[in-house]
Amino acid sequence: MTQEAFLDHPPESPALTSYDRAHMKLYLRLLDADADGADWREAVPVLFGIDPDREPERARLIHNTHLARARWMTERGYRQLVQEGRH
Repeated sequence: MTQEAFLDHPPESPALTSYDRAHMKLYLRLLDADADGADWREAVPVLFGIDPDREPERARLIHNTHLARARWMTERGYRQLVQEGRH
């Protein structure tokens, strides 16, 4: 994942975005790491290629905003995927 382009803040939208679709795997990996109790400082270098010692504020921001969007996907965003699958 370290070579993929990502934003510091994923887009905030009530609907799935192209960014969400492109980063679905990242969202799943974030959710898995969170469920396993992984520290954000361990996840950020692996998933985003950012050194949390060099850029602690940015690393934490990127982790938290993407994890929040991943959680949104599990609560609301998945509904759009289900609806699309029916068509």
